Amino acid sequence: MGGTYIGVGMQEIDGERAKALKLHEEGGVEITVVEQDSPAEKAGLKTGDVLLRYNGQRVEGMEHFARMVRETPAGHEVKIDISRGGATQTVAVRVAQRKVQKLEWSDSAPLAGSWPFDIHLPDLPRTFMTLRSSALGVEAESIDGQLAQYFGVKEGVLVRSVLKGSAAEKAGIKAGDVIMKIDDAHVATPADISGQLRSLHGKSAVVLLMRDHKEVTVTASIGDDDPGGRLQITPFQVQPKPNQL
Repeated sequence: MGGTYIGVGMQEIDGERAKALKLHEEGGVEITVVEQDSPAEKAGLKTGDVLLRYNGQRVEGMEHFARMVRETPAGHEVKIDISRGGATQTVAVRVAQRKVQKLEWSDSAPLAGSWPFDIHLPDLPRTFMTLRSSALGVEAESIDGQLAQYFGVKEGVLVRSVLKGSAAEKAGIKAGDVIMKIDDAHVATPADISGQLRSLHGKSAVVLLMRDHKEVTVTASIGDDDPGGRLQITPFQVQPKPNQL
């Protein structure tokens, strides 16, 4: 079995987004995805809702919310305060147990070949936050531990896909590359990349990659359209298959 979950994807909220969502207080995270037949959908949560409090505890960010969900036993009902269109309400959600799913990977078709790992899907662990950034044009997720060793790094951010015509594609970044540095700054999580993009929009950045266990350096021109590189989460947790490292 996987971990506990409620079935939402999320993103952090910056100042401009907070205004658009008509928030009356700082903090919280915005729901970007509600999984079909999930506890969140059954409770009536919707994309665009802002998660403010979990059983009375203020939501400080995506990782904080993810941890609270993971620490809640399956079957327990929790009260989540949300903001919807500027109005605050409380929703009851029954946390559930996530069944294990498997994803696969190949060089020619990511997620279609064979990973050396079973990938479990609890709700939103830190190690697999996903960055979807129109500024750079990638969907990428942080890796560490055994998965990082598999790619030949101690830590980094794995590129899952590259948008056509994006800064990443023009720079030669490919799915399967691991981003280790942007300019001179080490990156270990999507939040690190987001921070770098925020300061580099409209400029060029030197990106250090690990590709096929070899370091590769490329230069990417960061666009102005999405300087923050808003974060969304894909909920993955990795464990090695038996007899494989």
